[in-house]
Amino acid sequence: MAALRNAPRRLGPVGRRSVLARGLLAGLVSALLFAGTPAHGQGAPDPTAPRELVVLVHGMGRTLGSMWPLERTLEAKGYEVLNFGYSSTCCEIPELGEQLRDTVLRHLDARHTAVHFVGHSLGGILIRWVLTRDTLPPRVGRVVMLAPPNRGSQTADRYTPLVGWLLRPMQELRTDTASTVQRLPPLRGIEAGVIAGDDDGKVDIRETHLPGGTDHIVVDGTHTFLMGDREVQRQTLAFLRTGRFERAPAPGPTP
Repeated sequence: MAALRNAPRRLGPVGRRSVLARGLLAGLVSALLFAGTPAHGQGAPDPTAPRELVVLVHGMGRTLGSMWPLERTLEAKGYEVLNFGYSSTCCEIPELGEQLRDTVLRHLDARHTAVHFVGHSLGGILIRWVLTRDTLPPRVGRVVMLAPPNRGSQTADRYTPLVGWLLRPMQELRTDTASTVQRLPPLRGIEAGVIAGDDDGKVDIRETHLPGGTDHIVVDGTHTFLMGDREVQRQTLAFLRTGRFERAPAPGPTP
């Protein structure tokens, strides 16, 4: 009888399912309990340590989710990231700019040694609006603009009569000299670089140039997906670090 009790038990279909279910439940509980636990020898980042903050601002008609690839890249390099989201249908540029400024001021504290800005399309214009007001956020660092309509956009000229009633900032991005973007003053005392896509499709390369800008570079890419491009992310990191984009050295003389 003892031999029978110690013999391995054969499980039927119901028993096998029960064991499998218990195993899955145990794995789920373990994952919930230990998710995010630092690996041995790796401490969690010190939330009180001095850090540079990067504020991300997405483009018109997009959400902060469009900036997640860039957010992950910046965090991997040790930056703290504030990914700012807004509605493209509720407000015009001054109102959105005030929302951005107020959000940054609420987030900033003494541990932030600098606050940088990276904006895509309209996001770059909102950043310009904030940084040309009298009430600047403290410790402003560098600015990177991805495909910004700094000189207005012919696309906005074409589509404002059709969808300007829905996307309220669009009319402010026209090439008309009276538009909001055309009347923004230049940035002063702030290093700002522009990354344009050679196959943008929405904002012409000529329209991206920033009066008084520090640097300008053109990369392979389209307007919609520029912020997810690895070369764009590399160049963004380079500018935030040095105030210049990286360019391949000129080929040397042929021996």
